[in-house]
Amino acid sequence: MAQSMEQGRGGAKILGFPLEGFGFFAGLLLAFASAFFTFFATTCIAIFALLAWNLIGGHKINFADSYLYVGFPAGVMVLLVALPFFATLWLRAKLRK
Repeated sequence: MAQSMEQGRGGAKILGFPLEGFGFFAGLLLAFASAFFTFFATTCIAIFALLAWNLIGGHKINFADSYLYVGFPAGVMVLLVALPFFATLWLRAKLRK
């Protein structure tokens, strides 16, 4: 990940995306969008894993467990990481002006 960071015009970039220029609302939106995407992606993977587990082993597992035990904790963890990250980017931009 550190190799993909580069300093160029307009500040630091990760994978080609600039890390500067996000306002307060844009930072909040990106933090919640990343948590939202993580919730649904991990839930989808967990549902398909439970489907395979049920088909292979003949077990009866409740698919709602994928929301509770996989999707929700993953989404909350990403939100807890993304909010301070985007808040730091916003504060850095405010202090530089």
